Amino acid sequence: MVRFQFRSVRITIFRRCTSPFRSPLIFQNLNVMSKIHKEAAEQFIQFVDRSPSPFHAVKECQKLLGAQNFIELDEKCPWEIKTGGKYFITKNQSSIIAFAVGGAYSPGNGFSIVGAHTDSPCLKVKPVSKIEKHGYLQVGVECYGGGIWNTWFDRDLTVAGRVIIKKEGKLQHKLVNIKKPILRVPHLAIHLQRDINDKFSPNLENHTVPVLATQAAKQLLCSNEEQKDEQANDNNQCKITNSHRHQPLLIQMLCEEMSCECGDIVDFELCLADTQPATLGGAMSEFIFSPRLDNLVNAYASIQGLIGSLDSSFSTDTNIRMAVLYDNEEIGSRSAQGAFSNWTELVLRRLSSPSSDDLTCYERSLASSFLVSADQAHACHPNYSKKHESNLKPALHQGPVIKYNANQKYATTAVTASVLRIVAEKHDIPLQEFAVRNDSPCGSTIGPILSAKLGISTVDIGGPQLSMHSIREMCCTSSIHQCTELYKNFYIDFPEIQKSLVGI
Repeated sequence: MVRFQFRSVRITIFRRCTSPFRSPLIFQNLNVMSKIHKEAAEQFIQFVDRSPSPFHAVKECQKLLGAQNFIELDEKCPWEIKTGGKYFITKNQSSIIAFAVGGAYSPGNGFSIVGAHTDSPCLKVKPVSKIEKHGYLQVGVECYGGGIWNTWFDRDLTVAGRVIIKKEGKLQHKLVNIKKPILRVPHLAIHLQRDINDKFSPNLENHTVPVLATQAAKQLLCSNEEQKDEQANDNNQCKITNSHRHQPLLIQMLCEEMSCECGDIVDFELCLADTQPATLGGAMSEFIFSPRLDNLVNAYASIQGLIGSLDSSFSTDTNIRMAVLYDNEEIGSRSAQGAFSNWTELVLRRLSSPSSDDLTCYERSLASSFLVSADQAHACHPNYSKKHESNLKPALHQGPVIKYNANQKYATTAVTASVLRIVAEKHDIPLQEFAVRNDSPCGSTIGPILSAKLGISTVDIGGPQLSMHSIREMCCTSSIHQCTELYKNFYIDFPEIQKSLVGI
């Protein structure tokens, strides 16, 4: 590795070693890094498997934070925030803000923020989902977000989410995840649609309805008396759930999973999810094949990065370190728990001036703050490489990707990218760049939303991946460790880097 110094800009060149005498050491270093990457990826896989819905993802984040003695806050109550304190707050049980107050923080100082989201495109159970036709019991679903819906066909599906239970006059939120394949959206045979390999464009209302059971099997399992009891149960015990809205078999499975009575269920929000677990893949076990990589990779890495940053530097940090995970990003963030809401502003206001008489604390805090908008990026696809601009083809294993867009679909600027580059260079984390072709549409993130609402300096970044918005996505094992390390060191280094921003 050779370093050049030229007009205060340091350029690092990594030489590819071709000498056989040096290769054992190189391979040894690669093996060490590969072990670190694999361990981080395996821990992430466990997180994904336990997070089939945004509600489960937030619960898993709460467990990680609770293990590090973070204290849960209630936004309806007064807060007693102390320097050196670690806290978190949830919204709708599907969004979470975790933060740690630096030991040298004072009102008016900045926030070092990494933002991501907990939701992914999926099929969701409709409020009235009971469908029976041609001898099949089916469950009506809505398409949430911009999924690649043909990937949901012929998969072994289940339901997961939250159920609202009424017990002793109180409403309770309860998580549910039926861990067996109970639903399937079957393809139509090629003999009945000869052009399927030329064009497959299912009608999303008619063709994506999953099958739960057959009426014949249900009748075989139920005697006439049992059917009468079931109907009586539907009409009496389950009045509060309006079980005519949903398949009684589905309600029954939910009750068995949660050990409750049918009449306890008031309502629910259920996502369909693939029952196939996430796994390491590829001949070298270098890939992660998994659902919901977009955006649980960055949700997980931001929380782990926050936790990992709480070393000796935390006691002298002048900022508040914060990880913010939103729901509903995939549908535009316009919800009470989304990035478009005023929830972030309300929390930041409470933290920036808890007892100060200075009326400009909040505004000064935002001016001294920085947001890393962390969302997955498009790696160059080997079979569709022409979809990428020739100079901007992010690759797997080559590091997180800084995302640019002249029309501000991404919020990155030269200044904000430079801040992250300094962090990455200091800790030997490779970075890549991405901008969409001029003849291609561009997605967006929470970055432009929050940067416009709060006036906060923002950079958009994310790990490279393939198959984005498929039911099974693909990324590289190195992304988990690289993103976690980048976010961790951003939390640690940003206050000092900010001091070097002269006149910008």
